[in-house]
Amino acid sequence: MGGFVQIMEFESSNFDEVEAFAERMQQERGDALLATKATFTEDRDRPGTFLVIVEFNSYEEAMENSNDPDTDKYASEMASLIGGAPRFRNLDVKSVLLQP
Repeated sequence: MGGFVQIMEFESSNFDEVEAFAERMQQERGDALLATKATFTEDRDRPGTFLVIVEFNSYEEAMENSNDPDTDKYASEMASLIGGAPRFRNLDVKSVLLQP
């Protein structure tokens, strides 16, 4: 097994703007975006609190993505949409159970 997951948590009163930003970023970055999947969720117990679960093939790819100067540009834009920096959790994948 392997892989790396980054969870980004933030608050927003306008998720539609955040979602549109993420879609635009994906289109503009194309193959330069090294994440394999991003899942956007909202906390049922804390409305307006969102968690984005971003999957990478490896920690190294996540760091390559993170160190890309374009990532800083998009991170600044994202921070302006959500009123500050998101909180991050950096997780090494140990195992994945799939429904047979």
